[in-house]
Amino acid sequence: MSCLASCCASLTCGLCTSVASGITKRSARIAYCGLFGVSLIVSWILREVGAPLLKQFSWINTSDDLTDQWFQIQGVLRVSMANFLFFGTLALIMIGVKDQNDRRDSWHHGGWIAKMVIWALLTILMFFVPNAVIDVYGVISKFGAGCFLLVQVLILLDATHSWNDSWVAKDEQKWYVALLAVSVACYLGAFTFTGILFIWFNPSGNDCGLNIFFLVTNFILAFAFAIIALHPKVNGSLLPASVISVYCAYVCYTGLSSEPRDYACNGLHKSTAVSTSTLVLGMLTTVLSVLYSAVRAGSSTTFLSPPSSPRAGDKKPLLESGDVESGGAEARPVSYSYFFFHVIFALASMYSAMLLSGWTSDSESPDLIDVGWTSVWVRICTEWITAGLYIWSLVAPVILPDREFY
Repeated sequence: MSCLASCCASLTCGLCTSVASGITKRSARIAYCGLFGVSLIVSWILREVGAPLLKQFSWINTSDDLTDQWFQIQGVLRVSMANFLFFGTLALIMIGVKDQNDRRDSWHHGGWIAKMVIWALLTILMFFVPNAVIDVYGVISKFGAGCFLLVQVLILLDATHSWNDSWVAKDEQKWYVALLAVSVACYLGAFTFTGILFIWFNPSGNDCGLNIFFLVTNFILAFAFAIIALHPKVNGSLLPASVISVYCAYVCYTGLSSEPRDYACNGLHKSTAVSTSTLVLGMLTTVLSVLYSAVRAGSSTTFLSPPSSPRAGDKKPLLESGDVESGGAEARPVSYSYFFFHVIFALASMYSAMLLSGWTSDSESPDLIDVGWTSVWVRICTEWITAGLYIWSLVAPVILPDREFY
């Protein structure tokens, strides 16, 4: 029996070693995404079935008045804090890495066995941290989650402008037609979807002035995007305006759908609890959104790439020929910012914790994800910030002609 156990342990270690050694530079970002995905699964498991286990810890279960939902939130926050410390520490270590010859470049891409062990130890250690520390982290996480939403907006703006520029650069009629077709389709989708929201979240017989205000504002913003983008003095395009309109409509929907289930103006209020399939779909959407944002942010061609990166748009060489010492190593700029890559994961850890814990609110059913007035206002404010940033990106070159924005 002991021989069999020894063989199993040896095979397990060998498997972990082969997996870690198989992670190359190209797949390092995928590996970080995988590690982050595992943390989300652990958080979700603790949220669903971890309350009885946490009640056994005397340093966590310090009062008889604590509810099951409180323990669920504790489990989610403790895993999130471990994730935040892991990626936050990596971010600090990677500050200033601009060249692949830097020793820290190998730290970013290698050492996966040590990273997995450290991540696991941090996760376990967080369950021995006092409740007061976790409460402080829960408050800080709300601000970190807001920062992540802001980064998502910046990534979306960057992606839409890049998409538009790449099609315009082809300078062929079929691509101009494609731009127009996609723009019109997006606008039709945005207006149609907003009209449907009027039916869902403005039921007859109820005074739903707040929901009407949100939806009318959404209509006005969509029209404003097109008018400003097509103004002769503005160097804009209809495609980014239409895509941002669709995004704002979607964010408005997520905000309205987060309204309490007993709110009369919530057209989904008849569903007192979400089904398992809805939970899986909602969690999958969250995971894809978080992972895409992290990968996109790490490889952004504008605001997140290091100045020395070839993707940063800098036409100047990293080093002038006269500055290269004879016999020195050839400069190999990194293709994306390692520091910002890990920062995005750290912020995403806070954001996912807020989603799974309902923004640490105990006013709603523990079976519901991301439901409550806090979630509503976070979503709506995100929509307005998105609109403000996009409009500013259009009018800033006109208002401040002496400054360079591109």
